[in-house]
Amino acid sequence: MSTSDYYWALPDGISEALPDEALRLEHLRRQLLDLYSCWGYQLVMPPLVEYMESLSTGLGSNLDVQTFKVTDQLNGRMLGIRADMTPQVARIDAHKLPHNPINRLCYIGSVLRTRAFHADGARAPLQVGAELFGHSGLDSDLEVMSLLLHTLKHCQTPAITLSLGHVGIFRGLSKQAQLSNAQELAFHDMLVRKSLPEIDAWLADTDMPPNLQAMLQQLPRLQGPASVMARARTLFAKADASVHEALDYLDALCRRLAADFPDISLHLDLTELSGYDYHTGIVYAVYVDGYGHELARGGRYDGVGRLFGQARPATGFSTDLRLLAAHAGDNTPVQQRIFAPADTDSVLNALINRLRSEGHCVVRELEGGHCHTTQRLSCTQAIIRQDDQWVVTPI
Repeated sequence: MSTSDYYWALPDGISEALPDEALRLEHLRRQLLDLYSCWGYQLVMPPLVEYMESLSTGLGSNLDVQTFKVTDQLNGRMLGIRADMTPQVARIDAHKLPHNPINRLCYIGSVLRTRAFHADGARAPLQVGAELFGHSGLDSDLEVMSLLLHTLKHCQTPAITLSLGHVGIFRGLSKQAQLSNAQELAFHDMLVRKSLPEIDAWLADTDMPPNLQAMLQQLPRLQGPASVMARARTLFAKADASVHEALDYLDALCRRLAADFPDISLHLDLTELSGYDYHTGIVYAVYVDGYGHELARGGRYDGVGRLFGQARPATGFSTDLRLLAAHAGDNTPVQQRIFAPADTDSVLNALINRLRSEGHCVVRELEGGHCHTTQRLSCTQAIIRQDDQWVVTPI
């Protein structure tokens, strides 16, 4: 690494936004917050750092290794820089807003992770999301998922695929097969990796009844369009009631989504188990053509807030503002800049102040600033003296 790179290079996975990109991100941020407000979601701003005891409990129990830690110089306690804002919002709901039967909250802010989720991913995303607390039915899941899809539609994101699963199917089959904790974790790992030969060999080595082996063996093969549901019902005909309840729930959700969003491609994946250690029901991820990783993800996590004194049903989603902007149509308004000369005339000053108060961008020339030409300042209009009056004219 050269000396200049040593001083100026950014860490891997860390990015900055130059003026054009920053303007686009800020414009999109404001639009999304306005959208969420129209749906009744209130903005909250969790702190950048918290004590690790708060960040690593409940939803955050799987984030410990992803969290940068520092010592609080005031009291010696361990602080963590947030790696995910969802646990913080859950704490706010349970501890700060416990008397509202239903809370609709949204958030946006920087998070920091020790490692990116994939090789070319960001370690400091601009996380944006929405959470609904206090309702455990189909309607709340549908509302939050609809808000996510409206978010993507607002961004003009093309060719959206929504992949859905339900952790209750895996949990129900594991319980019916009487898998030990170690066996359940091992099987879960193979499902996440979708290692079919390994799953087949692992099941063959167990003394599980053949019908249970067959159901577990087919589980990773149940992915595809909505027609997968019919196959799942046939294969799991002898599964416990909890599995059928999860299938019914997933089927009802798919039908309503298909009716409300006919242009969205629905994909069922019964091995979609992200966040398995805290999700309690539906889980989903959004994909778009040309990008090999998820664009957004969400799910249900009932019981959140128990460690903060109040267990609450919850459902929500999160995504990265930079990713949304990268896959969005660019509708950022072009800012018209007006060039003003370096003149101390009071009438000119009054005109400049009025234009700025009306929302116009006025860039004033600096005395002796040789590079401050109208072209260099990217101005499309200029204030000039004409017939002893200051007027705004096109350049």
